[in-house]
Amino acid sequence: MPCVADWLNNPFSIVQGIFAQNVPNSDWEKKVTEYFKEKLKENNATNWVPSLNDVPVHYLKPNSLVKFRCMVQDMFDPEFYMGVYETVDPNTNARVLHFGKYRDVAECGPQQEIDLNSSQTVTSERQTFYCVPVPGESAWVKEAYISASQARVSPSTSYTPSRHKRSYEEDEDMDLHPSKQKEQHMGSGGDIHGCVEPKRLETEASAGHHLISPNCSPPLDLNFPLPGEKGPACLVKVYESWDSFKVNDVLEVYGILSVDPVLSIVNNEERDNSALDPMECMDTAEEQRVHSPPASLVPRIHVILAQKLQHINPLLPACLNEEESKTFVSNFMSELSPVRAELLGFLTHALLGDSLAAEYLILHLISTVYARRDVLPLGKFTVNLSGCPRNSIFTEHIYRIIQQLVPASYRLQMTIENMNHSRFIPHKDYTANRLVSGVLQLASNTSLVVDETQLEQGQLDTTGVHNVTALGNLITWQKVDYDFNYHQMEFPCNINVLITSEGRSLLPSDCQVHLQPQIIPPNMEEYMNSLLTAVLPSVLNKFRIYLSLLRLLDYSISDEVTKAVEEDFVEMRKNDPESITADDLHRTLLVARFLSLSAGQTTLSRERWLRAKQLEAFRKARLQQQKCVNGNEL
Repeated sequence: MPCVADWLNNPFSIVQGIFAQNVPNSDWEKKVTEYFKEKLKENNATNWVPSLNDVPVHYLKPNSLVKFRCMVQDMFDPEFYMGVYETVDPNTNARVLHFGKYRDVAECGPQQEIDLNSSQTVTSERQTFYCVPVPGESAWVKEAYISASQARVSPSTSYTPSRHKRSYEEDEDMDLHPSKQKEQHMGSGGDIHGCVEPKRLETEASAGHHLISPNCSPPLDLNFPLPGEKGPACLVKVYESWDSFKVNDVLEVYGILSVDPVLSIVNNEERDNSALDPMECMDTAEEQRVHSPPASLVPRIHVILAQKLQHINPLLPACLNEEESKTFVSNFMSELSPVRAELLGFLTHALLGDSLAAEYLILHLISTVYARRDVLPLGKFTVNLSGCPRNSIFTEHIYRIIQQLVPASYRLQMTIENMNHSRFIPHKDYTANRLVSGVLQLASNTSLVVDETQLEQGQLDTTGVHNVTALGNLITWQKVDYDFNYHQMEFPCNINVLITSEGRSLLPSDCQVHLQPQIIPPNMEEYMNSLLTAVLPSVLNKFRIYLSLLRLLDYSISDEVTKAVEEDFVEMRKNDPESITADDLHRTLLVARFLSLSAGQTTLSRERWLRAKQLEAFRKARLQQQKCVNGNEL
């Protein structure tokens, strides 16, 4: 076990020591970063750092080192702060230098005042990101991170938060019952000077909305993209290289937790002052609420180290380029064939005995956008699984199985009600100066299952039409056009879309596979439930590693094979000029790509190309057969 006494529980003491040794040299900032980077490399020390994803804020010690796995939902304007400032004692005239980095509030001793005119003052800049937990993160991912954690936490007693020991589940209850949340808001601003006893503060909070509800702020919207999400939102303050991070990036940040109640008091006083003199503050009250929410609801993290995550699968090494990771990859690749065979069997059972549909589902699950040529995303492989029974039990369970296999997913039920009333596209709220999230604001490599079997006759309104158009653009171009009122801004994405439908989907897709059930279980619910319970956890973990790892592998086609494929395609066109198109070549090459990767091969072989052609022939023959049966196009 690493020695965690200082750097983990009291990182400010480390920063203060480095600052004191190196001032006035500006190298102290680099030395702080290097110190913590080295510490986190020791003996799995990252597992000793408490995570805001796992531990409620009130169990964490203020000003301790924490980590957070998150998606950047919005970025605020850069802010200036005093990087270095000087205090003076009016009695003795003694001067002391302090650092302002990693702090929200400048600190000084009881007999000291900040000298704002000091020549030693250094004004610096930092960037604030509004971060939320990764949308749609699977329960197995959360559980694996929690079980790997060795952090020791206990309820914090060093400060009195405006809410007392409330868990994330209760946070969700607050969202469902806004009146309760209003009570908490009244509590957070009820005691300006902090001289009321905690019990009394709680009592006043519970009664507050009855007494002064007309002046009560509306509940704070934490701006999660997906409904029903839990966990904290955080204001993540980044000091170095913030240009390398952008909206929708998935990050893991290590930094100092700030939940100082003074922040809420300062913000309330600012609001009161600006109400008296609107010219003193250009920010609207709504903007102040969003950008400076109560620290007990939206804690601050002052980042010491941050990295973009390649993936969020806890069963894989975080970075696959390191030597240790290469050993892990080569060991897993050596046993790939039996894993693929087992996964194919498992998915065949889930798809009611249809092995062709199971093959295509594997190819879909390992697909990823690997490059963009002009506006065309290369590698996307949206599958439309048609012929699904008009029975939400089947599609719901297919989603539950996918949820057990991939790190992040969401099931979008395509009903008229959802299309007309859901917010799909993020839009800019200029009053609050923030990006209001939408369902399509998702992290890279999220699996989006669109359930079209729920669709019934009805009228789409303007919102519904916009939402369906946005879904179509996401599928075709792998981009979402965020609404900035006066213009739209393209945000490229990499989302795996699977559409389940009865007939051919209304939405575009790269590949339609018509389901041909070989078995019709008398009790669908029982059959689907038994599938998941029958799989050993160790086997399920192998499936999870398999699907995540293959997405990250490089792939190439040799000149020799490229020439052979071109000649083959010319021959196919000669034999059947009517039905073989350039789209067919593109799709068959995609199928060959993912077929090769699914077998652990990073180059295309002649055998895989022939197998891809065979699969495509089976798929098309099935569609043709169904077309003949129905007498019209699917």
